[in-house]
Amino acid sequence: MSGAPTVLFDVPGPKARVRHRIIGAVALVLLVLAVVMVALGLANPENNQFAPEKWNPFQLRSTWTAYILPGLLNTLLAAVTAVVLSIIAGVLLGLGRLAPNRVVRFLCGVFVEFFRAVPVLMMMLFSFYLGLYVFQFTGPGGLFFGVVSGLFFYNASVIAELVRSGVGSLPRGQREAGLAIGMTEGQTLFSIQLPQAITAMLPSIVSQLVVILKDTALGTWITYTDLLQQASNLGSAYANTIPSLMVVAVMYIVINYALTWVARWLERRLKASGRGPRRRPEAGVAGPADPAPAEPVTAGTAEK
Repeated sequence: MSGAPTVLFDVPGPKARVRHRIIGAVALVLLVLAVVMVALGLANPENNQFAPEKWNPFQLRSTWTAYILPGLLNTLLAAVTAVVLSIIAGVLLGLGRLAPNRVVRFLCGVFVEFFRAVPVLMMMLFSFYLGLYVFQFTGPGGLFFGVVSGLFFYNASVIAELVRSGVGSLPRGQREAGLAIGMTEGQTLFSIQLPQAITAMLPSIVSQLVVILKDTALGTWITYTDLLQQASNLGSAYANTIPSLMVVAVMYIVINYALTWVARWLERRLKASGRGPRRRPEAGVAGPADPAPAEPVTAGTAEK
């Protein structure tokens, strides 16, 4: 048996490497051409989107205080609220799916599978009209309720699956060891399995923050004054919709990249500390903790 770990694909040979370089070069050229065509289309003389008068509003203080910053604040407020509620409900639902009681497992499973299948936008619209006609939520509060509810139901279901899969990925010996020393199923889950599962899935949870932050832009459909809606309002006020969307897109990219960087840093930190998920060694591959085989003791060696 080979001593090297298995890989998902064969190492490319000389011809394959040349072919990959050619494909990469062609793709890069096509991408550059696409960017140039878009830039030329935006810079056409009839409606030049790069004209100074379309970018001058961003030098005004009122542009930031009346449009950009309030939209950013509303986006972050909806995202943070949805994150906190989703994590709490997601952990509880994940534990419910692991509960020994069949009824609890069934109900939590139905909740998770249903709201994972419903689009976030549809859930936002339903929550908005539910709050408007049933709970009489009007004004900004009703819009906030619709956005947060749509994000909450979907992302709580996703986090519940992360919890369930994180506990399920642990070695079976963790559970058996807890039961062997007299712990109950619940004590084993909360004291042994859940802390390890949360540590292992923490980078995935942080990555889910990026999804929640981006999905707040769907609130534009119910006129929630988030960053995207405020960019649209700014474009209508100064007739510079494309520049406004470009500035807001850069802001989304910076925030999401910062969250992605935090997720990667957290994953590296967990692996360096030895608390992150570890790959199981392949058959025939000695792990880092495998002791070296001892030399056989012969009669001559014993006499020495």
